[in-house]
Amino acid sequence: MLKPQLQQSSQSTKTLIPSWNTNPLFLASFPINILNKNFRLKKKNNFGVRHNYNGANTTKAVVSSTVKSTSVKAVVTVQKQVNLSLSRGFDDIGDLLGKSLLLWIVAAELDHKTGIEKPGIRAYAHRGRDVDGDTHYEADFVIPEDFGEVGAILVENEHHKEMYVKNIVIDGFVHGKVEITCNSWVHSKFDNPDKRIFFTNKSYLPSQTPSGVSRLREEELVTLRGDGIGERKVFERIYDYDVYNDLGEANGNGDAKRPVLGGKELPYPRRCRTGRPRSKKDPLSETRSTFVYVPRDEAFSEVKSLTFSGNTVYSVLHAVVPALESVVTDPNLGFPHFPAIDSLFNVGVDLPGLGDKKSGLFNVVPRLIKAISDTRKDVLLFESPQLVQRDKFSWFRDVEFARQTLAGLNPYSIRLVTEWPLRSKLDPKVYGPPESEITKELIEKEIGNYMTVEQAVQQKKLFILDYHDLLLPYVNKVNELKGSVLYGSRTIFFLTPEGTLKPLAIELTRPPVDDKPQWKEVYSPNDWNATGAWLWKLAKAHVLSHDSGYHQLVSHWLRTHCCTEPYIIASNRQLSAMHPIYRLLHPHFRYTMEINALAREALINANGIIESSFFPGKYAIELSSIAYGAEWRFDQEALPQNLISRGLAVEDPNEPHGLKLAIEDYPFANDGLVLWDILKQWVTNYVNHYYPQTNLIESDKELQAWWSEIKNIGHGDKRNEPWWPELKTPNDLIGIVTTIVWVTSGHHAAVNFGQYSYAGYFPNRPTVARSKMPTEDPTAEEWEWFMNKPEEALLRCFPSQIQATKVMTILDVLSNHSPDEEYIGEKIEPYWAEDPVINAAFEVFSGKLKELEGIIDARNNDSKLNNRNGAGVMPYELLKPYSEPGVTGKGVPYSISI
Repeated sequence: MLKPQLQQSSQSTKTLIPSWNTNPLFLASFPINILNKNFRLKKKNNFGVRHNYNGANTTKAVVSSTVKSTSVKAVVTVQKQVNLSLSRGFDDIGDLLGKSLLLWIVAAELDHKTGIEKPGIRAYAHRGRDVDGDTHYEADFVIPEDFGEVGAILVENEHHKEMYVKNIVIDGFVHGKVEITCNSWVHSKFDNPDKRIFFTNKSYLPSQTPSGVSRLREEELVTLRGDGIGERKVFERIYDYDVYNDLGEANGNGDAKRPVLGGKELPYPRRCRTGRPRSKKDPLSETRSTFVYVPRDEAFSEVKSLTFSGNTVYSVLHAVVPALESVVTDPNLGFPHFPAIDSLFNVGVDLPGLGDKKSGLFNVVPRLIKAISDTRKDVLLFESPQLVQRDKFSWFRDVEFARQTLAGLNPYSIRLVTEWPLRSKLDPKVYGPPESEITKELIEKEIGNYMTVEQAVQQKKLFILDYHDLLLPYVNKVNELKGSVLYGSRTIFFLTPEGTLKPLAIELTRPPVDDKPQWKEVYSPNDWNATGAWLWKLAKAHVLSHDSGYHQLVSHWLRTHCCTEPYIIASNRQLSAMHPIYRLLHPHFRYTMEINALAREALINANGIIESSFFPGKYAIELSSIAYGAEWRFDQEALPQNLISRGLAVEDPNEPHGLKLAIEDYPFANDGLVLWDILKQWVTNYVNHYYPQTNLIESDKELQAWWSEIKNIGHGDKRNEPWWPELKTPNDLIGIVTTIVWVTSGHHAAVNFGQYSYAGYFPNRPTVARSKMPTEDPTAEEWEWFMNKPEEALLRCFPSQIQATKVMTILDVLSNHSPDEEYIGEKIEPYWAEDPVINAAFEVFSGKLKELEGIIDARNNDSKLNNRNGAGVMPYELLKPYSEPGVTGKGVPYSISI
């Protein structure tokens, strides 16, 4: 550690401009006159320090013989980048001359004598050695004794290309090192002359901001908000809002046009504004392009390795899927028999060239692309999903069909039946009679007259998957599309004494169409009648396609990816990077905006993967808007409130987690509530540390602006709803933040990382139904064909070959953990480690997550828990916090990065 030293200088000095922004308005407000490059410090502003620029690579503070100073060294860690552009030579020369980065150290406090900002101390950083794939740049500073603590550092990138700066460490102070975590792209000064601001790792509420950086804190937020004008450029970091008006091809033909999502008619969360030009044909829609802007620090492409899941998704969407489409020439071709489905896992699909290691794809998606032998072409060969590895025929059984509503991909749809008889709330003049055909007599027969329907409802024994009213308005529109059939559906389950669910009945409904009246029919398990048994299997295929679509469009895309984007935008616009709540939330937001932009480009866009392979086709994302308007509530995104809203739990202070579950063996809820409590305790410890008094919440102007913007702009179509939580107390904040971090971690993990395990074998979860039920207005020929070939009827109902293989391919990469996955509680963030109290709270948090691993293992080994244990039953591991790389069906990352 360097000690303070006396410095003497008799040389004449040139002045140096200690500014970090060239905006004229900024210059006008600067405490000393820097418009003249030869300014001299005025007497009233004389701090005893003059800035000496001697033509070398550093600028040193020169002090009189009576003023003490300290020599310190700053080391900037920059991620090495591949740069083959012409500007590389200029940048290399700059490195040799020691002019790579220009740094300003900014004092934390104002000058106590004058009440104005102390001059920043600047120096050029010269390129040092490479360490572990990174490049170090070093700068030497002489800091006057009265400079005080460091509040921030400003960076100007002298290169022609941007740099990814990981961190800056300043060493040599008596009180120890100053660490500044950056993890940010620093633009070239040739793209933008403004300097980048990085604050130290110590967190501050707005009212506690050190006086010397208060102005910088506010100015940085102004920069991040932008002005809402013009098309965004790749190097910018501007966060702003827009509606979903870029999913269709507004300048193309009518088949690719899509309505704008966001507004009174089709409410929706807001996305990040790109500023791309509006369509000439449809001024409400934005033109599409190959570049989709996201703020620069939200991108992962150059930061993460090629094995990062987001990069793999990009490769699959842009190379593997088009290759599949070129090989499977008939988009309506189905599978002729079940062995043809099995061949996807043991023979594969010929895709010439994809296995060529020179193509790069072999290294990106090696799990899928395998060479069978030296004599065969490379093939797309799918791994057998965990479900069929354990029990190849489990998908055929009703007990597995029911179990997966509690421990499968979509545990968010099952609800308690609270009223009988079942009745639609839709307009009967449009959709036909509202009464359900599922009768009291049928239910009582199916449960063996064990109890009456009234008793079953009273004792909380009946549960439902209800997609009737949500889907019925779309049935006739979807049925006009080629190769797609839709019904409204209800599926009733009975809770058995063993704690498992037994499916009792499926009702499928078609509203009136043309001159035909409403059609509806009820199917029940029928093991003693071959015709009834096959009709039941076909009815299950339809319901599973409804559940698959709802899972992908609502439980997954809408409620995690889509609804989180406004939280990210508001956090960056209203919470300073030094705000403790920003730093708590930031790990939960990494890479979500980039993966969402990729989804808009090729997944949820017109004729993209979702529309071409999932029901309800071209109406898919529109349907998610209907679900958002009818179902989404922020307060019910909290797991306990979600369970209560579906009748799956009631408050009970005597029960674990304060809830009594209606189904005790509900693996998602059992594990999820433990994880929820762990997250809430971590957030509670964190919030209470920074907000020890209640009044600090309402007086925090950044926090209040953040919550207001989320409600009124990001989710502005819901702004007038009465259920929005208030933000007046620490407990209010704890509830809000815990809900957000649960959605990005536990909720997303539960509905994402099991996709290939459960849906990779698509008969278990078909994504679309392509044929109508044989009992819906059949001709004599249709009925005879079904009676003679019921298995073929089921295969014809399943997705086509191209639909199935595209979905299997994308589900494989969506379910994949990359080697550099960032799991909750695994590594502490540097700014958390800076505070001993937060550091200790994180250790507790991390320890509790490790305990959860053991709890889940014990539950999966408990033979009394039939919904997660048994012969051939997949254990429920989706909420185990940690995982090895690959498709594992477990692991909870911080953020929605895939």
